[in-house]
This record gives sequence, C-alpha cells and structure tokens, in this order.
Amino acid sequence: MPTFNDRIRQVLILGILLLLILTVIKELYIFMPGLLGALTLYILSRNNYFRLIYQRKWRKGWAAGMFIIYYLLLIGLPIFLAITLISPKINTFLANPTDMIDKARTSLTTIQHKIGFTVISDESLSTGLNKLTNYIPSLLNSTANLVTNLAIMLFVLYFMLRNGRELERYLNRITPLKQDNINKLASETKKLVRANALGIPLISIIQGLIAALGYFIFNVNEWGLWGFLTGVFAFFPVVGTMVVWVPLVIYMYAVGDTGNATGVLLYSVVITGNVDYVARITLLKRMGDVHPVITILGVIVGLGLFGFIGLVFGPLLINYIMVVFDIYMNEFVTDKVPHLVEEAAPDEKKEGGPAKL
Repeated sequence: MPTFNDRIRQVLILGILLLLILTVIKELYIFMPGLLGALTLYILSRNNYFRLIYQRKWRKGWAAGMFIIYYLLLIGLPIFLAITLISPKINTFLANPTDMIDKARTSLTTIQHKIGFTVISDESLSTGLNKLTNYIPSLLNSTANLVTNLAIMLFVLYFMLRNGRELERYLNRITPLKQDNINKLASETKKLVRANALGIPLISIIQGLIAALGYFIFNVNEWGLWGFLTGVFAFFPVVGTMVVWVPLVIYMYAVGDTGNATGVLLYSVVITGNVDYVARITLLKRMGDVHPVITILGVIVGLGLFGFIGLVFGPLLINYIMVVFDIYMNEFVTDKVPHLVEEAAPDEKKEGGPAKL
C-alpha cells in the first residue's frame, strides 16, 4: 500500500514530466506540421515497410531510405507544379503591384456596375488589396518554414521506420488502458489517418482535373492554373471549389463572355460539385467511414491548430472525442455498458503482439 509520501513523490514527478513535455511542445510548435506529417507517413507506410523487412529480408536502412526517396518525389511534384503555375503571377504582381491593383479595382468596379449592386466598397477593396500586398512577401518568406518542416518530416520518418516495432511496443507498454482499448485506439487512428491522408488528396486531384477539363472546354484563360486552384480549394469540403469558380463566373459575365460563363456555371454546379459529393461518400466511406460532419468540423479545428496537416489530424481529433468516451465507458462503467468496445481489426489479430498503428 503506497504511503502518503509516495503519493506526493508520484504527483511531483508526474508534474515535472508534464511541465517538461509542455515546454518541449511549446518550443517545437512551429515544427508540429513536420512531426505530424512524419506520423501520418509512418502509419501509411508501416505495413509495406514491415513486409519488406520481415518477409523479404531487406535491410532496415535501405528500406527506410527507399520510402524517403519515394515521398520526396511524391511531395516534391505538386510543390514544383505549384511553383511553376503560381510563381510567374506572383512575380508579375511584385514587379508592378500598383498596376495590378488598379486592374483589379477596375475589374471589380465593372462587375459591380453590371450586376447592379455594390459587393465591396472602394474603401474595403483598397484595404483588402493593401493587406494582400503586404501578405505576399510574408507568404514567400514562409517557404523556408515549409522546407524546414519537410526536411524534419522525412528525417523523423526515417528513424520512425527503422525503430517502428520498438516504438510501438514501448507505446503499448506505457499506455494505461486495457489491451482491447489500446487496440481500438490504434485501429481508429489508422483508419482515420488513411481515410484523410489518402482520400482527401485523391478527391482534390480528381476535382482539379475535372474542373480543369471544364475550364478548357469553355475557353477559360489560364485554365490549368484555375484547375490547379480548384483542386487546392477542394481540400475544404462543401464550399471549397466555389471559392474559385464563383468569382470566375462573375468575372466572365462582367466582361461579356456570357456563353462560356453559363457553361462554366452549369459545369461547375452539375459536374464538379457532384464529383465532390460522390467521391466523398464513396472513397472516404470505403477508406474509413468518415462522416461528412466530422470532416467539416475537423478541417475547421485542424487548420487552426496544426496548419495544412490539420486536414488529416483535425477529423482525427474530433473522432477521438467519441473514441475516448467509449474507452472511458469501457474502463470504468463496464458493468453497466458491456461489450461497448469493438474487437481489434482482423489484421491486428493476425499480427499478434502489441497493438500497432
């Protein structure tokens, strides 16, 4: 039976440990996207990595290095595409921002005159354009932060893969839950990370390509750039693509391109919008049975907390609320609510040993 002094020492040590953890998190918060990205890629890669190591007898370092090269190419390609499409526009703006601002103001005034009411006042427009002018240099400066997080992500991923089994056994040992609940937590994490990390980018790529085809058909200038932007904003469910095609349609109507504007409008509503709906209820449901409400709330929460990687971990955080509640009921109210926690996933039963992500 622990004495009062033992309890005091236990609380003191746990308090010091918690303080140290919070201090480290505070100082490393700027690198949190890279750390969470490494965790995401580890969950996506672990099965294939372990298959190479334990079945095909590859060396750990060689196998981990191959995954690093693969992800470097996979992530580097869209970054290169974004730089190729967007950087000329940003350079043009930075070369003569006053001229670009005047053109934007003239275009918006023409649009408001044709539609018959004021959407944005001249004062609000000037304030918004000035903020945009000041924001673009800071956006360019954040490139260094992006590169740093990418390097940290791949660096941490390499060692997570090399020491994956040991890391999972250690986490299984220190987690103060029943084994069934540890399996449930691991299974939910794996399911949601896979659904969001694979499903959401795939949906965005599909929507971007479908939208680009429509812009090409209806003679939109820079249709490739508009398609790329549509794919980027498709990350945000429900209204994401509308942020791109609604202003585009309004502008096309304003400059007198009525036929093509109508075509883009109908195409975006009927085809691009329905592609998003169909893809989300099929792909995401097949990958992880993720409810759209969880996705929307998760995106809102995740972007504020973690930045872009919050698109993956935001829905996971929302779902954890329900999972932790189930675990609490199973840990402390088992007599009143039997059989609350599901069994571990079949693949985890076959592997045996500690719960794995």
